[in-house]
Amino acid sequence: MRAPAATVLYDDRSVQLDRIGADPKQVADALWVRKRDLPRINAFEVKPQGACRGDLCIPIPKDMLRGEYFNLTAFARKIAQPVVVDTPSRVWSFGEIQALGNGLTSRVAPDVAVPDRGGRPVRLARFRGKKLLVVTWASW
Repeated sequence: MRAPAATVLYDDRSVQLDRIGADPKQVADALWVRKRDLPRINAFEVKPQGACRGDLCIPIPKDMLRGEYFNLTAFARKIAQPVVVDTPSRVWSFGEIQALGNGLTSRVAPDVAVPDRGGRPVRLARFRGKKLLVVTWASW
């Protein structure tokens, strides 16, 4: 059995690609995928108006397209999506796309009250605007 040309990790899926394109600028972490592979990678498809997923279409510059190939790494950078690459293993991992969201309206934690080590209530709102590390523990 032949090794995949690349493995793409996206959300909860792992997609093995049997063919990828070479980067003309020889950027080490660039991943050029076939346009027809894009829907199974991240549910986007290339249309005249851009890279589209459902009602969301993101305009893409012409240099992200080359024949049947699409520069997935450049697209990820355009939309501020984190990318991690293990070049020797030919594995690309793409993080969450903020524009798609997961139903959260903000990244601000709701105000909750928890007891400190002395049993006194501490409200999370008291720390608004500051960096805060919340450590939890359970015995079960």
